[in-house]
Amino acid sequence: MPSSIAAEIQRILLRGVVIPASPLALNPNRRLDERRQRALWRYYSSAGSGGIAVGVHTTQFAIRDPKIGLFRPLLGLAAEEFSRLDARRREPLIRIAGICGPTVQATAEASTARDLGFHAGLLSLSALREADNDTLLRHCRAVAEILPVIGFYLQPAVGGRVLSYSFWRAFLEIENIVAIKIAPFNRYQTLDVIRAVAESGRDDVALYTGNDDNIVLDLLTPYTFRVQGRLVVRRFVGGLLGHWAVWTRRAVELLEECHAAAKAPGVPSNLLQRAVEVTDANAAFFDAAHGFAGCIAGLHEVLRRQGLLEGIWCLDPNETLSPGQDAEIDRVYRMYPHLADDEFVAQHRDEWLSG
Repeated sequence: MPSSIAAEIQRILLRGVVIPASPLALNPNRRLDERRQRALWRYYSSAGSGGIAVGVHTTQFAIRDPKIGLFRPLLGLAAEEFSRLDARRREPLIRIAGICGPTVQATAEASTARDLGFHAGLLSLSALREADNDTLLRHCRAVAEILPVIGFYLQPAVGGRVLSYSFWRAFLEIENIVAIKIAPFNRYQTLDVIRAVAESGRDDVALYTGNDDNIVLDLLTPYTFRVQGRLVVRRFVGGLLGHWAVWTRRAVELLEECHAAAKAPGVPSNLLQRAVEVTDANAAFFDAAHGFAGCIAGLHEVLRRQGLLEGIWCLDPNETLSPGQDAEIDRVYRMYPHLADDEFVAQHRDEWLSG
């Protein structure tokens, strides 16, 4: 990656942007629908997203199954489409690839992403569930030697594992770390990571929220620690979220409001109210009532209603909406129409589908 591009990408990351975790567009035969996949990425770019993550949980980990074989083709399609989008943007989209599996798999995926021009890899450690910190850190270093790494703290309820303060403190000694996505859905564990960043002295690592139950409050909160006699303040500057794969235009506007509020004294009450509304909407989309079983299908359903996806199909035929989830999505649409961007999508959908 040319150093000029690397510096620009780091500047964008540190400023803080909306990064949707891209869903996978499928046709009724559960095969890749290239036209709608491209349309989805065009939507995110037009909505004002600063980057897009591909090959992550929302994209469905089954793309790596040899019988499906979509990991490299999908990243290749994304690289091509992102280059087309960049030609019409003021600044490039941050290209993030999901990286997972044991070290042999993770380094191979990182090499694929690097070769296709991705800027960073979101590194999941779920496959190393029983590994000790030394093993985890060797794994992270191996990937970071190939591709800049975005650390990922994933909540145990959806396949993650507990990662200690001492792990994160040592993780931050790895030079090629550019950001950390924090999504343990646990304020204590969130603090472990942010304190480690503050005490590491690194100001070149961006913090992104993945706490879908606490998005707005994460973006509004100053995390302050006394480090060697001085106060260090760190903030979440953006979000890398499956939740932001829908109603994305409103997410971009929300992040702008949060950035402005962070510079002003006091927090506007309307943003505190919005925090509750966004969490309620997330509960419907992500199917919190059923342990997140319908989280991917819930996002697909919103995109289907907007006409961006043809259906809610997942690679696994058993993965679909949970009982009552459709009605919950109806409810949040009725209660919070100001959170939806259906009008924006309707204005541009045909262009995105035909371009």
